[in-house]
Amino acid sequence: MDRTKHLALADSAVTRAERLAGDAERYATSAEPNLHSRVQGYAEAGTLWADIARTHARIAAVLPETDEKAEA
Repeated sequence: MDRTKHLALADSAVTRAERLAGDAERYATSAEPNLHSRVQGYAEAGTLWADIARTHARIAAVLPETDEKAEA
């Protein structure tokens, strides 16, 4: 897997983490108490996706630049 693919996976994972964090926040601030029980699960899933994003970004950081022209 090259640098570009790792960056794309990091971007996708951070987008997913952001969505899950937003869901957790929405449930935490909901006026419906029965939704509060969902907060921890969404927050934990968001944390895992953030970890995945960081991992792909770190891998991409140590890989050489992807030469798009050479791959074409």
